Amino acid sequence: MERYEQLLELLHSCRQDFERFYRKQNRRAGVRLRKRMQELRRLAKAIRDEIQQLRRTFPPKPKRRRHGAAPEESR
Repeated sequence: MERYEQLLELLHSCRQDFERFYRKQNRRAGVRLRKRMQELRRLAKAIRDEIQQLRRTFPPKPKRRRHGAAPEESR
């Protein structure tokens, strides 16, 4: 959950620059905003990679039988 908090904090830190850029057309706010969006992108990628790595450590789920499928015969 620490990653989630980091993501939210970064997103909330962009609010003021969003308003300055889109409402007041402040160019410097746009530069700061692009920089933060790049940081957000890097953080999101790190989270995605971490999720993939953790998923590999989870035990496999038991396979479900299809609904209506006949049980397999023993050989």
